[in-house]
Amino acid sequence: MASFTSSSSSVFSPICPVFSQPKLNLNFKTTCSSSKSSFFQYGFSLPTTKLSGSSLKSKLLGTIYARAATEKTIYDFSVKDIDGKDVSLSTFKGKVLLIVNVASRCGLTTSNYTELSHVYDKYKNQGLEILAFPCNQFGAQEPGSNPEIKQFACTRFKAEFPIFDKVDVNGPNTAPVYQFLKSSAGGFLGDLVKWNFEKFLVDKNGKVVERYPPTTSPFQIEKDIQKLLAA
Repeated sequence: MASFTSSSSSVFSPICPVFSQPKLNLNFKTTCSSSKSSFFQYGFSLPTTKLSGSSLKSKLLGTIYARAATEKTIYDFSVKDIDGKDVSLSTFKGKVLLIVNVASRCGLTTSNYTELSHVYDKYKNQGLEILAFPCNQFGAQEPGSNPEIKQFACTRFKAEFPIFDKVDVNGPNTAPVYQFLKSSAGGFLGDLVKWNFEKFLVDKNGKVVERYPPTTSPFQIEKDIQKLLAA
């Protein structure tokens, strides 16, 4: 988004300029197909692979070793912002972070961007930062360029939280920050980010404390955010 500068209420100044703009009629087609899964309803479901006793033991041991080896914090990583500038995540020391992979053409887009903006406005002065990472790995639902993503988020939703360069969150080109997030919080979602708008909650010490599936709305996370802010 726009160049980030310090302010008294937040690490960065508002992402979008504060002036009225005509509402874009982007008419994006929702491509998150419905699913027969009773748990997820946006084109994805939990795997049903059965593991043998030895395979399960190996998987559990691997998880334990991975977590033991994760001595880093979120502050050890640098990323590029939506304008291609390097940003050290140590900039956010002492903040509670909600990190989310976003997309512009998903069925979850409107509700998540709307609620993320609301939660950010409500808690930014108390020490919350929302870090949004565009990703095009789920149904190719974030195909635009960085300028297009920036215009969409700013114009449609008046997003003021930091939005960064488009990244991969799965596969051989996974961004290092997402390798860290996933290794720190495996949970029932396993090693893969399952869809757009999966969320990671990071405490004031830079450690991942919770992970939420895409269908968990930002409003449902408010109580957890409040607890970390008060800690």
